[in-house]
Amino acid sequence: MTTRFDFNRLVDRRGTGSLKWDRYAGRDVLPLWVADMDFASPPAVIEALQERAAHGVFGYSHAPAALVEAVQAWLLERYGWRVAAEELVWLPGLVVGLNVACRAVGGEGAEVLTLTPIYPPFLSAPELSGRRLVTVPMVREAERWGIDFVALERALTPASRLLLWCSPHNPTGRVWSRDELERLADLCLRHDLVLCSDEIHADLVLEPGCRHLPTATLDAAVARRTITLMAPSKSFNLPGLNCAFALIPDPALRARFRRAMAGIVPHVNLFGYAAALAAYRDSADWLAALLDYLRGNRDLVEAAVATMPGLRTTPVEATYLTWIDARDTGWENPAQVFEEGGVGLSDGREFGAPGFVRLNFGCPRPVLQEALERMARRLRAG
Repeated sequence: MTTRFDFNRLVDRRGTGSLKWDRYAGRDVLPLWVADMDFASPPAVIEALQERAAHGVFGYSHAPAALVEAVQAWLLERYGWRVAAEELVWLPGLVVGLNVACRAVGGEGAEVLTLTPIYPPFLSAPELSGRRLVTVPMVREAERWGIDFVALERALTPASRLLLWCSPHNPTGRVWSRDELERLADLCLRHDLVLCSDEIHADLVLEPGCRHLPTATLDAAVARRTITLMAPSKSFNLPGLNCAFALIPDPALRARFRRAMAGIVPHVNLFGYAAALAAYRDSADWLAALLDYLRGNRDLVEAAVATMPGLRTTPVEATYLTWIDARDTGWENPAQVFEEGGVGLSDGREFGAPGFVRLNFGCPRPVLQEALERMARRLRAG
């Protein structure tokens, strides 16, 4: 493992306005819930922010040409994806993109489909946009979560307009295969669906042999009906800087997306742009070291959960999130029980899956080890 970056270093986030840590202010609860990491961001990012702050003028800004070029180079090098500058639409967060996509596709009452379990904004964005949410449960086969294509196709109606997709998948950690993506794309082509693909965890593939394939790169026909949402926030731990982007190759779909943004979506702030540039251009070595560290954390979690009665999980191929089935514990609300035991996890009910919890292992290993010991003690207590 690269030793230049110390991911074991404990950074005290209490009293810093941290959403993650302030949730349990004044309580002895280790927060492993919301998806931000407890590591300092890459040194190049910190230096870039310091330099930008020293300038002293914080006016309205746009994405600098160097950032557009850095994103283009990153996508080409990592995924073989050649993106034109005009296809990029900058956003102050990926969740904003989900909501804009719902407003841009179909009209009032149109149906938006997604598969559960899923990141909670997928479940709220359609209804907030005046659309009707349709959910289709995923299936767990052996050690993997997968798509029930028969159920998905049966759920379609003439009102179906948009499919919200997550790749790699939050919360199950799946990296979708080319075959799965091609079957999904074929369904969208046959039923004239727009595909909005959240690919914010694309750079966080942990499993050797797995490779993220951007859905829009399957072929030109798929690209024309795909809105891809990406950001540096998960890869480089920058979520509080609110910088993301949509990639929309089709000009008409891109225009509809921009119209849906008009008047309600603010510009990205200048610090977000500065951090994104330093991340994509100057921080690949930091990301490589992070992935090594996260693999160790993932393995630690999977080994520990395997010894805990009543808990089951599946291998995490990507993300820094473990999806844990706690239904065999018999607890009605496992997230609450673990919180009482000193560990704050995400409640599966918010993902459309009662009885599950999501654990964020993007933290220094000593913190993770303590949290896992607390979970084991709570389980032994019954």
